[in-house]
Amino acid sequence: MPKMHKEMDVAKRAKVIEWLKTEVVDHVSRLFKALWEGSTGRVADSLASLIVSSYILGRRLGVSYLDLDDAIIDKLKRHKQEGHQLEDWYQDISALEEHMRKR
Repeated sequence: MPKMHKEMDVAKRAKVIEWLKTEVVDHVSRLFKALWEGSTGRVADSLASLIVSSYILGRRLGVSYLDLDDAIIDKLKRHKQEGHQLEDWYQDISALEEHMRKR
């Protein structure tokens, strides 16, 4: 590949990563607004958008979807082992881990 094309590809990849980072921040903002308004539908939509953008950002950074899933499951295991409060109070960590494993 000619040098010019490689430089353009690198620039395009960097621009996409920067754009995805702003998308993540935007989705967090929309989530906070939805929480303030008390709209369950908008909360779910904002969370879904945040998760999708996070997965795609990870992929653009070289983390496969499967590797990200595995990292999430590992994180959940660690939280359980360390006695995370949400696990102690509500068993949220176990419930999410079970959900991830069933997918």
